[in-house]
Amino acid sequence: MNQNLPDRLFVLLLSLLPHHILSRGMLRLTRCDWAPLKNWAIQRFVRLFHIDLEQAAEPDPCAYPSINAFFTRALKPGARPLCGEHLVAAPADGKISAFGAIDQGRLIQAKGMDFSLSDLVGGDAGIADLFQGGAFATIYLSPRDYHRVHMPLTGKLRQMIHIPGRLFSVNAATTRTLPRLFTRNERVVNLFDTEVGPMAVILVGAIFVGCMDTVWAGTVAPADLRVNTWRYGQSGQEIKLDKGTEMGRFNMGSTVILLFGKDALAWDERIKEGLDVRMGEALGGLRQ
Repeated sequence: MNQNLPDRLFVLLLSLLPHHILSRGMLRLTRCDWAPLKNWAIQRFVRLFHIDLEQAAEPDPCAYPSINAFFTRALKPGARPLCGEHLVAAPADGKISAFGAIDQGRLIQAKGMDFSLSDLVGGDAGIADLFQGGAFATIYLSPRDYHRVHMPLTGKLRQMIHIPGRLFSVNAATTRTLPRLFTRNERVVNLFDTEVGPMAVILVGAIFVGCMDTVWAGTVAPADLRVNTWRYGQSGQEIKLDKGTEMGRFNMGSTVILLFGKDALAWDERIKEGLDVRMGEALGGLRQ
């Protein structure tokens, strides 16, 4: 592996930091509604990350009641057109950091590095078996991106799993340097049944993103350090979300990993690593 010294030093520093303490502190800061502080911080973020507010439902940065409200801002109706029928939609704005086939239970993290499908889904062999020989895509959301996550396909929720872990940054430096990054970080695995079989939408936490929300459960952050599972579709708890519907959100940006079963989709010819995508754009077509 080609790992340069700055990347190594960055990862070493991250390893020494108290991830969850820092993230809890950031959580409190982003909920602050004191106007002088939150307005100053939002305006700094807009300039620092060159955030385009023209498509935001509220284009005035000072109109947001908190920093978190700004980061989870809604867009104007029609700002993200949804791709057509029989196509898989990008779940969020971001950059495709990896995609391809799930080969012998392994997913690519970066050139020369991969990680285990079973580890990614919390060691649940039954869920891992659903995606053996299937396909995956990893989409990185930067602080400048729209931070709501939407459904790539219409699906019925079968299971949600919260897997505790670290909160390493998920930027390019850590992705190419830190082995098994996405199975070390805290994450929420959302398993759906769709017209082409199982689909997983996995929200991966990161530094300063210590909590993740879903529309059916709110903030998913159990206090204990064990894997927690919720099952749906029984006792009137059926949850079905249409393609393009919001299913969750991040605070300051992180990563979404999509999993599909074998022979479920064919990638669009334009899809490649490093490609910037917007929510609703076609990632590929469904195999009929």
